Amino acid sequence: MTAVPPRRRYYGWTVVGITVLALLVAAGARSAPGVFLLPMQDALGLSRATLSLSASVGLLVFGLAAPLSGRLMDVYGPRRVATAGLLLVALSFGLSTLARSALALHLTWGLLSGLGTGLVGSVLGATVATRWFVRRRGLVVGVFGAATSAGQLLFIPLLTGWAAGLGWSGATLVIAGVALLLAPVVWAVLRDRPEQLGLQPDGDQHAAPVPAPSPDPGIMRRAIRSRDFWLLSVTFFVCGFTSNGIIGTHFIAYCGDLGLTAGFAAGMLALMGAFNFIGTLASGYFTDRVDPRVLLALYYVFRGLSLALLPVVPPGLAMTAFAVLFGLDYIATVPPTTALTADTFGRANVGTVYGWIFCAHQIGAALASWMGGAVRDSMGSYGPAFIASAVLAVAAGVLALGVTTPARRAVRPA
Repeated sequence: MTAVPPRRRYYGWTVVGITVLALLVAAGARSAPGVFLLPMQDALGLSRATLSLSASVGLLVFGLAAPLSGRLMDVYGPRRVATAGLLLVALSFGLSTLARSALALHLTWGLLSGLGTGLVGSVLGATVATRWFVRRRGLVVGVFGAATSAGQLLFIPLLTGWAAGLGWSGATLVIAGVALLLAPVVWAVLRDRPEQLGLQPDGDQHAAPVPAPSPDPGIMRRAIRSRDFWLLSVTFFVCGFTSNGIIGTHFIAYCGDLGLTAGFAAGMLALMGAFNFIGTLASGYFTDRVDPRVLLALYYVFRGLSLALLPVVPPGLAMTAFAVLFGLDYIATVPPTTALTADTFGRANVGTVYGWIFCAHQIGAALASWMGGAVRDSMGSYGPAFIASAVLAVAAGVLALGVTTPARRAVRPA
């Protein structure tokens, strides 16, 4: 009898591993401005408003870099774009330690760091998952979302400790060094498509090689005429508005209004992050098995109810329940949104289309960040902002059900 050779482990899981590392570093780099704000203010003598503007520029460019990153990945592949993004993160963080003026910080800490982290952290996970996996795509997207959460959980205490021991500039150089060391590893390990290795998504075997799908150069002209694109963009706008925007920016300040300490509020955010890790993994698992439109509807309505209840939650340990419930679907919307994007516009075009959808997410986050503060200043309470966010979330849940069902959707190019 002829021995059957053992089946080799699918290389896609190696690609998942190196992508997780890149996302961890990008998430850590994006967390740095909030951690270093006060140490930089003391060391540089610049106002908090000036430093906050640099951080805001970084967030805005991070969002605007998503469509650029997606298009570049569709044309040149994730390997080149992710490597370039990590090198740019290293360059921007290294140069920022030399900055002594507001303009220099806006260019390095803001523009360059936002572009570098945007090239790596915005669309890379969605592109890799849809190129290397079909049946397990939702699970892999969930892993990448969990990696982003883990990056924030891991790096915030590390950055705080580094800043205390090395100063903000020393800690910034550590991040630059990590990104610089990871870049050649990504270049050596990451591959753009399974077809480059004679493989198929999910490790499937075929008797004859199947050519890799090519991106559609006119995909965005088709996308902007599609109702599904706008429904996904609007709902993801609401996702950013109700997560990173209103809660991510203002939760600590809201706790302060209730007389709670900043340490308690930070602990609640950490708890949200831990359950976000669990929720995103679970969302990825269910995305492979349940209609993604139904999942999105449930997530947004659940989030809306959580936000509506927040103003009446008594201060103290009752906040723990909110942190757990809200954390479970903080980024849970990412796997079903990515799946619907791939199913609608083809996996070869996910980078480009999802990049613009992700940009809408960041615009929503930026708008809520500003509006939350404006409402607090004008009305003396965050309550109206939370209620408005809750209404938007429920509306997004209804809109998500309007995305064309896979069974009725015309066959799209791969």
